[in-house]
Amino acid sequence: MQTQTFIVEQSDRLDSYLSIKLETSRNQITHLIKKSCVTVNDKPSIKPGLKLKPEDSITVTFPEVEPSTALEVDFDVEVLFEDDHILVINKPSGVTVHPAPSVKEATLVEWLKKRGISLSTISGEERHGIVHRLDKGTSGAMVIAKTNEAHEKLAEQLVDRTMGRFYLALIDQELKDNLIIDKAITRNQHNRLKMATSTHEKAKEAKTAFAKVMTTANGSHELIACKLFSGRTHQIRVHLESISRRIIGDHLYGFKSKKDIIERIFLHAYILYLTHPISGEKMEFIAPLPQDLQKVLDEIFTQDEYETLTNELLQSDTIRNAFNNLDDWLFYSAKTDQPYA
Repeated sequence: MQTQTFIVEQSDRLDSYLSIKLETSRNQITHLIKKSCVTVNDKPSIKPGLKLKPEDSITVTFPEVEPSTALEVDFDVEVLFEDDHILVINKPSGVTVHPAPSVKEATLVEWLKKRGISLSTISGEERHGIVHRLDKGTSGAMVIAKTNEAHEKLAEQLVDRTMGRFYLALIDQELKDNLIIDKAITRNQHNRLKMATSTHEKAKEAKTAFAKVMTTANGSHELIACKLFSGRTHQIRVHLESISRRIIGDHLYGFKSKKDIIERIFLHAYILYLTHPISGEKMEFIAPLPQDLQKVLDEIFTQDEYETLTNELLQSDTIRNAFNNLDDWLFYSAKTDQPYA
Protein backbone atom coordinates (compact mmCIF):
# COMPACT_ATOMS: atom_id res chain seq x y z
CA MET A 1 0.00 0.00 0.00
CA GLN A 2 1.17 3.50 -0.82
CA THR A 3 1.21 6.32 1.70
CA GLN A 4 1.51 10.07 1.46
CA THR A 5 2.21 12.59 4.24
CA PHE A 6 1.32 16.29 4.44
CA ILE A 7 2.20 19.06 6.91
CA VAL A 8 -0.67 21.51 7.38
CA GLU A 9 0.18 25.12 6.50
CA GLN A 10 -2.99 26.81 7.81
CA SER A 11 -6.20 25.91 9.63
CA ASP A 12 -8.75 23.97 7.61
CA ARG A 13 -11.21 21.05 7.73
CA LEU A 14 -9.63 17.65 7.23
CA ASP A 15 -11.84 16.65 4.29
CA SER A 16 -11.46 20.03 2.59
CA TYR A 17 -7.69 20.03 3.02
CA LEU A 18 -7.21 16.53 1.61
CA SER A 19 -9.65 17.16 -1.22
CA ILE A 20 -7.38 19.97 -2.44
CA LYS A 21 -4.12 18.16 -1.81
CA LEU A 22 -5.22 14.93 -3.48
CA GLU A 23 -7.28 16.66 -6.19
CA THR A 24 -10.36 14.54 -5.62
CA SER A 25 -13.90 14.92 -4.29
CA ARG A 26 -14.79 15.24 -0.62
CA ASN A 27 -16.92 12.14 -1.04
CA GLN A 28 -13.83 10.07 -1.88
CA ILE A 29 -11.95 11.64 1.04
CA THR A 30 -14.82 10.77 3.39
CA HIS A 31 -14.61 7.13 2.27
CA LEU A 32 -10.87 7.12 3.06
CA ILE A 33 -11.39 8.68 6.48
CA LYS A 34 -14.17 6.28 7.46
CA LYS A 35 -11.96 3.34 6.45
CA SER A 36 -9.34 4.55 8.97
CA CYS A 37 -6.91 5.28 6.13
CA VAL A 38 -6.13 8.76 7.47
CA THR A 39 -4.11 9.64 10.58
CA VAL A 40 -3.59 13.08 12.08
CA ASN A 41 -0.48 13.36 14.23
CA ASP A 42 -0.21 9.55 14.13
CA LYS A 43 -3.74 9.08 15.50
CA PRO A 44 -6.52 7.60 13.30
CA SER A 45 -9.24 10.10 12.46
CA ILE A 46 -12.81 9.21 11.53
CA LYS A 47 -14.18 12.76 11.48
CA PRO A 48 -14.18 14.41 8.02
CA GLY A 49 -14.88 17.77 9.68
CA LEU A 50 -11.90 17.60 12.07
CA LYS A 51 -10.35 21.05 12.52
CA LEU A 52 -6.69 21.10 11.51
CA LYS A 53 -4.02 23.39 12.95
CA PRO A 54 -0.77 24.57 11.37
CA GLU A 55 2.02 21.98 11.67
CA ASP A 56 -0.41 19.06 12.04
CA SER A 57 0.92 15.97 10.27
CA ILE A 58 -1.48 13.99 8.07
CA THR A 59 -0.71 10.57 6.64
CA VAL A 60 -2.95 8.94 4.03
CA THR A 61 -2.73 5.21 3.28
CA PHE A 62 -4.21 4.31 -0.10
CA PRO A 63 -5.92 0.88 -0.14
CA GLU A 64 -5.72 -1.29 -3.21
CA VAL A 65 -8.88 -1.72 -5.24
CA GLU A 66 -10.27 -5.22 -4.94
CA PRO A 67 -12.38 -5.97 -8.05
CA SER A 68 -15.60 -7.82 -7.40
CA THR A 69 -16.42 -11.05 -9.21
CA ALA A 70 -18.23 -10.29 -12.45
CA LEU A 71 -21.42 -12.21 -13.30
CA GLU A 72 -22.33 -13.29 -16.80
CA VAL A 73 -24.23 -10.53 -18.62
CA ASP A 74 -27.20 -11.91 -20.53
CA PHE A 75 -28.75 -8.61 -21.62
CA ASP A 76 -27.81 -5.68 -23.81
CA VAL A 77 -28.41 -1.97 -23.35
CA GLU A 78 -29.29 0.61 -26.00
CA VAL A 79 -26.68 3.38 -26.23
CA LEU A 80 -28.14 6.81 -27.01
CA PHE A 81 -24.86 8.76 -26.99
CA GLU A 82 -21.20 8.16 -26.20
CA ASP A 83 -17.97 10.13 -26.28
CA ASP A 84 -14.74 10.05 -24.26
CA HIS A 85 -16.45 11.54 -21.20
CA ILE A 86 -20.05 10.30 -20.89
CA LEU A 87 -22.30 7.43 -21.92
CA VAL A 88 -26.07 7.91 -22.20
CA ILE A 89 -28.14 4.73 -22.19
CA ASN A 90 -31.75 3.53 -22.35
CA LYS A 91 -31.84 1.12 -19.39
CA PRO A 92 -34.13 -1.87 -19.92
CA SER A 93 -36.73 -2.84 -17.35
CA GLY A 94 -35.73 -5.75 -15.12
CA VAL A 95 -32.08 -4.68 -14.82
CA THR A 96 -30.81 -3.66 -11.38
CA VAL A 97 -28.29 -0.80 -11.40
CA HIS A 98 -26.04 -1.68 -8.43
CA PRO A 99 -24.90 -5.09 -7.11
CA ALA A 100 -26.19 -6.06 -3.66
CA PRO A 101 -26.17 -9.22 -1.52
CA SER A 102 -29.81 -9.87 -2.46
CA VAL A 103 -29.16 -9.45 -6.21
CA LYS A 104 -28.16 -12.75 -7.79
CA GLU A 105 -28.20 -11.75 -11.46
CA ALA A 106 -25.91 -9.45 -13.45
CA THR A 107 -26.51 -5.74 -12.93
CA LEU A 108 -25.88 -2.64 -15.00
CA VAL A 109 -22.50 -2.38 -13.28
CA GLU A 110 -21.52 -5.78 -14.75
CA TRP A 111 -22.55 -4.52 -18.19
CA LEU A 112 -20.34 -1.45 -17.70
CA LYS A 113 -17.43 -3.65 -16.62
CA LYS A 114 -17.88 -5.64 -19.81
CA ARG A 115 -17.52 -2.37 -21.75
CA GLY A 116 -14.39 -1.51 -19.76
CA ILE A 117 -15.90 1.48 -17.93
CA SER A 118 -14.28 1.74 -14.50
CA LEU A 119 -13.29 5.00 -12.83
CA SER A 120 -10.09 5.41 -10.87
CA THR A 121 -10.55 5.70 -7.11
CA ILE A 122 -8.37 6.50 -4.11
CA SER A 123 -10.73 4.94 -1.55
CA GLY A 124 -10.28 1.32 -2.61
CA GLU A 125 -13.87 1.00 -3.85
CA GLU A 126 -14.85 0.20 -7.41
CA ARG A 127 -16.73 2.95 -9.20
CA HIS A 128 -18.29 2.58 -12.61
CA GLY A 129 -19.57 6.06 -13.33
CA ILE A 130 -23.08 5.65 -11.91
CA VAL A 131 -24.30 9.22 -11.35
CA HIS A 132 -28.01 8.55 -10.76
CA ARG A 133 -30.13 5.42 -10.77
CA LEU A 134 -33.46 3.91 -11.80
CA ASP A 135 -35.43 1.23 -9.97
CA LYS A 136 -35.12 -2.29 -11.37
CA GLY A 137 -38.54 -2.21 -13.04
CA THR A 138 -38.18 1.31 -14.42
CA SER A 139 -36.71 1.75 -17.89
CA GLY A 140 -35.26 4.80 -19.56
CA ALA A 141 -32.50 7.35 -19.81
CA MET A 142 -29.41 7.33 -17.60
CA VAL A 143 -26.05 9.05 -17.94
CA ILE A 144 -22.81 7.28 -17.01
CA ALA A 145 -19.55 9.14 -16.35
CA LYS A 146 -16.46 7.70 -18.03
CA THR A 147 -13.92 9.86 -16.16
CA ASN A 148 -13.56 11.15 -12.60
CA GLU A 149 -13.84 14.76 -13.79
CA ALA A 150 -17.07 14.03 -15.64
CA HIS A 151 -18.44 12.15 -12.63
CA GLU A 152 -17.84 15.03 -10.23
CA LYS A 153 -19.31 17.67 -12.55
CA LEU A 154 -22.41 15.60 -13.32
CA ALA A 155 -22.88 14.94 -9.60
CA GLU A 156 -22.86 18.71 -9.04
CA GLN A 157 -25.57 19.11 -11.69
CA LEU A 158 -27.65 16.48 -9.94
CA VAL A 159 -27.43 18.47 -6.70
CA ASP A 160 -28.30 21.85 -8.21
CA ARG A 161 -30.97 20.28 -10.48
CA THR A 162 -29.50 21.55 -13.73
CA MET A 163 -29.60 17.90 -14.81
CA GLY A 164 -32.84 15.97 -14.68
CA ARG A 165 -35.38 13.71 -16.35
CA PHE A 166 -39.01 13.70 -17.43
CA TYR A 167 -40.83 10.41 -16.89
CA LEU A 168 -43.85 8.90 -18.61
CA ALA A 169 -46.30 6.82 -16.55
CA LEU A 170 -49.61 5.14 -17.34
CA ILE A 171 -52.07 5.37 -14.44
CA ASP A 172 -55.35 3.63 -13.68
CA GLN A 173 -57.55 6.75 -13.50
CA GLU A 174 -57.05 10.25 -14.78
CA LEU A 175 -55.72 13.20 -12.82
CA LYS A 176 -58.22 15.96 -12.10
CA ASP A 177 -55.67 18.49 -13.32
CA ASN A 178 -51.93 19.10 -13.58
CA LEU A 179 -50.50 19.45 -10.11
CA ILE A 180 -47.41 19.52 -7.90
CA ILE A 181 -47.31 17.26 -4.86
CA ASP A 182 -45.08 18.50 -2.05
CA LYS A 183 -45.10 15.81 0.64
CA ALA A 184 -42.16 14.49 2.65
CA ILE A 185 -41.31 10.80 2.32
CA THR A 186 -40.01 8.20 4.76
CA ARG A 187 -39.93 4.41 5.14
CA ASN A 188 -43.37 2.80 5.41
CA GLN A 189 -43.85 1.64 9.02
CA HIS A 190 -45.96 -1.37 8.01
CA ASN A 191 -44.02 -2.58 4.96
CA ARG A 192 -40.25 -2.11 4.84
CA LEU A 193 -40.24 -2.60 1.07
CA LYS A 194 -42.33 0.55 0.61
CA MET A 195 -41.98 4.25 1.25
CA ALA A 196 -44.79 6.56 2.37
CA THR A 197 -45.65 10.24 2.72
CA SER A 198 -45.24 11.48 6.28
CA THR A 199 -45.27 14.59 8.44
CA HIS A 200 -42.66 13.10 10.77
CA GLU A 201 -39.71 15.43 11.39
CA LYS A 202 -37.28 12.81 10.04
CA ALA A 203 -39.14 12.42 6.74
CA LYS A 204 -37.25 13.86 3.77
CA GLU A 205 -38.71 16.66 1.67
CA ALA A 206 -40.02 15.55 -1.71
CA LYS A 207 -41.75 17.39 -4.53
CA THR A 208 -43.06 16.02 -7.84
CA ALA A 209 -44.84 17.71 -10.76
CA PHE A 210 -47.46 15.78 -12.74
CA ALA A 211 -48.98 16.74 -16.10
CA LYS A 212 -51.71 15.11 -18.18
CA VAL A 213 -50.64 13.89 -21.63
CA MET A 214 -53.58 11.85 -22.98
CA THR A 215 -56.60 10.05 -21.53
CA THR A 216 -58.28 7.05 -23.13
CA ALA A 217 -61.73 7.63 -24.60
CA ASN A 218 -63.43 5.69 -21.78
CA GLY A 219 -61.28 7.27 -19.05
CA SER A 220 -59.86 3.92 -17.92
CA HIS A 221 -56.22 4.94 -18.31
CA GLU A 222 -54.22 8.15 -18.57
CA LEU A 223 -50.69 8.73 -19.78
CA ILE A 224 -48.98 11.37 -17.65
CA ALA A 225 -45.60 13.10 -17.51
CA CYS A 226 -43.74 13.37 -14.20
CA LYS A 227 -40.86 15.60 -13.13
CA LEU A 228 -38.92 15.26 -9.88
CA PHE A 229 -37.80 18.29 -7.89
CA SER A 230 -36.07 15.86 -5.50
CA GLY A 231 -34.81 12.30 -5.74
CA ARG A 232 -36.37 10.09 -3.08
CA THR A 233 -36.80 6.33 -3.33
CA HIS A 234 -40.05 5.42 -5.18
CA GLN A 235 -40.98 9.12 -5.15
CA ILE A 236 -43.30 9.16 -8.18
CA ARG A 237 -45.11 6.02 -7.03
CA VAL A 238 -45.51 7.24 -3.45
CA HIS A 239 -46.82 10.66 -4.44
CA LEU A 240 -49.35 9.11 -6.84
CA GLU A 241 -50.49 6.71 -4.12
CA SER A 242 -51.06 9.71 -1.84
CA ILE A 243 -53.77 10.96 -4.25
CA SER A 244 -55.23 7.46 -4.84
CA ARG A 245 -53.61 6.99 -8.22
CA ARG A 246 -51.57 3.97 -9.24
CA ILE A 247 -49.20 3.18 -12.08
CA ILE A 248 -50.27 0.25 -14.23
CA GLY A 249 -48.25 -2.86 -13.41
CA ASP A 250 -47.10 -1.56 -10.01
CA HIS A 251 -48.15 -4.24 -7.54
CA LEU A 252 -46.15 -2.83 -4.64
CA TYR A 253 -48.07 0.45 -4.43
CA GLY A 254 -51.64 -0.62 -4.98
CA PHE A 255 -53.22 -3.89 -6.00
CA LYS A 256 -53.27 -6.37 -8.84
CA SER A 257 -56.01 -5.08 -11.11
CA LYS A 258 -57.85 -6.14 -14.24
CA LYS A 259 -56.56 -2.87 -15.67
CA ASP A 260 -53.06 -4.33 -15.63
CA ILE A 261 -52.26 -5.06 -19.25
CA ILE A 262 -48.55 -5.42 -18.71
CA GLU A 263 -46.42 -7.38 -16.25
CA ARG A 264 -43.90 -4.63 -15.53
CA ILE A 265 -44.48 -1.16 -14.09
CA PHE A 266 -45.34 1.38 -16.80
CA LEU A 267 -42.77 3.99 -15.74
CA HIS A 268 -40.14 5.20 -18.17
CA ALA A 269 -37.49 7.95 -17.91
CA TYR A 270 -38.27 9.48 -21.29
CA ILE A 271 -36.25 12.73 -21.49
CA LEU A 272 -32.83 13.39 -19.96
CA TYR A 273 -31.28 16.86 -20.03
CA LEU A 274 -27.83 17.89 -18.82
CA THR A 275 -24.84 20.11 -19.49
CA HIS A 276 -21.89 18.26 -20.95
CA PRO A 277 -19.36 18.12 -18.10
CA ILE A 278 -16.41 19.07 -20.32
CA SER A 279 -17.68 21.11 -23.27
CA GLY A 280 -20.44 22.93 -21.36
CA GLU A 281 -22.94 22.19 -24.16
CA LYS A 282 -26.58 21.85 -23.10
CA MET A 283 -27.77 18.43 -24.23
CA GLU A 284 -31.09 16.58 -24.32
CA PHE A 285 -31.78 12.92 -25.03
CA ILE A 286 -35.00 11.02 -25.62
CA ALA A 287 -35.05 7.35 -24.64
CA PRO A 288 -37.52 5.64 -27.01
CA LEU A 289 -40.29 3.68 -25.35
CA PRO A 290 -39.58 -0.06 -25.19
CA GLN A 291 -41.72 -2.26 -27.44
CA ASP A 292 -43.79 -3.61 -24.53
CA LEU A 293 -44.82 -0.10 -23.49
CA GLN A 294 -45.50 0.96 -27.09
CA LYS A 295 -47.72 -2.10 -27.52
CA VAL A 296 -49.80 -1.12 -24.49
CA LEU A 297 -50.38 2.39 -25.81
CA ASP A 298 -51.28 0.98 -29.22
CA GLU A 299 -53.87 -1.30 -27.61
CA ILE A 300 -55.63 1.18 -25.30
CA PHE A 301 -55.79 4.22 -27.57
CA THR A 302 -57.62 4.40 -30.88
CA GLN A 303 -55.49 4.54 -34.01
CA ASP A 304 -56.04 8.30 -34.40
CA GLU A 305 -55.26 8.91 -30.71
CA TYR A 306 -52.15 6.75 -30.90
CA GLU A 307 -50.86 8.59 -33.96
CA THR A 308 -51.49 11.95 -32.27
CA LEU A 309 -49.77 10.71 -29.14
CA THR A 310 -46.65 9.41 -30.87
CA ASN A 311 -46.38 12.10 -33.54
CA GLU A 312 -47.26 15.19 -31.50
CA LEU A 313 -47.79 14.72 -27.76
CA LEU A 314 -44.56 12.83 -27.07
CA GLN A 315 -42.35 15.53 -28.56
CA SER A 316 -39.98 16.95 -25.95
CA ASP A 317 -41.32 20.52 -26.25
CA THR A 318 -44.88 19.29 -25.76
CA ILE A 319 -43.93 17.30 -22.65
CA ARG A 320 -42.13 20.28 -21.10
CA ASN A 321 -44.87 22.76 -21.98
CA ALA A 322 -47.49 20.56 -20.34
CA PHE A 323 -46.27 21.82 -16.96
CA ASN A 324 -46.47 25.53 -17.75
CA ASN A 325 -49.79 26.17 -16.02
CA LEU A 326 -48.24 25.40 -12.64
CA ASP A 327 -47.10 28.49 -10.72
CA ASP A 328 -44.49 26.61 -8.69
CA TRP A 329 -43.14 25.11 -11.90
CA LEU A 330 -42.70 28.50 -13.59
CA PHE A 331 -41.01 29.89 -10.48
CA TYR A 332 -38.67 26.92 -10.31
CA SER A 333 -37.78 27.19 -14.01
CA ALA A 334 -36.99 30.89 -13.67
CA LYS A 335 -35.01 30.32 -10.46
CA THR A 336 -32.74 27.74 -12.08
CA ASP A 337 -32.55 29.57 -15.42
CA GLN A 338 -33.66 26.36 -17.08
CA PRO A 339 -36.58 26.47 -19.53
CA TYR A 340 -37.35 22.83 -18.74
CA ALA A 341 -35.60 22.19 -15.41
